[in-house]
Amino acid sequence: MNKELLDKPKHKKEAYRGWKQGHGVWEEYRGIVQATRDQIRKAKALIELNLARDVKGNKKSFYRYVSDKRKTSEYVGPLWKETRDLVTQDMEKAEVLNDFFASVFTRKCSSHTAQVTESKGRDWENEEPSTVGEDQVQTI
Repeated sequence: MNKELLDKPKHKKEAYRGWKQGHGVWEEYRGIVQATRDQIRKAKALIELNLARDVKGNKKSFYRYVSDKRKTSEYVGPLWKETRDLVTQDMEKAEVLNDFFASVFTRKCSSHTAQVTESKGRDWENEEPSTVGEDQVQTI
């Protein structure tokens, strides 16, 4: 993308700021937003089309583009244990997350589910969970 196209979002932000302060008209701002969005969308489509066309001759640029798209954040912030202790070490975070996700598959009731069932006004503890028998399941 060229410099002019990269400056469009900045111009869009300035138009929004002007509209918020009462210096601009909403329709003018909407026109700028739609034009900017359309131009950026077309530029990205053109870049991807050129990459797809040139992939046989220049694989490195294609894989660089794909790897840039796939980058994700791997940082996990500090977590709270059930005892309200703050956990910052990676191994402790892994244990907290493991305990949390393992609790989904255990039968013991956590305090959160007890609060949810109490708020609905029904006595779920005395009811048997519904089960489906094999005769009720139809095969396709």
